[in-house]
Amino acid sequence: MAKKGNRVQVILECTEHKASGQPGTSRYVTKKNRKNTPERLELKKFNSILKRITVHREIK
Repeated sequence: MAKKGNRVQVILECTEHKASGQPGTSRYVTKKNRKNTPERLELKKFNSILKRITVHREIK
């Protein structure tokens, strides 16, 4: 039986790349504790297509 807990897997997608209209996407997969951070996660990560650090926001 699988463990039940508050830690869930989330997908982070670049907000600047999505708005620019260029082909491709920059996504990262991470985990977060749902109990401590119920709102959507927002982190600065490297976007390899734009070649700079951008804001990545949780999707879904």
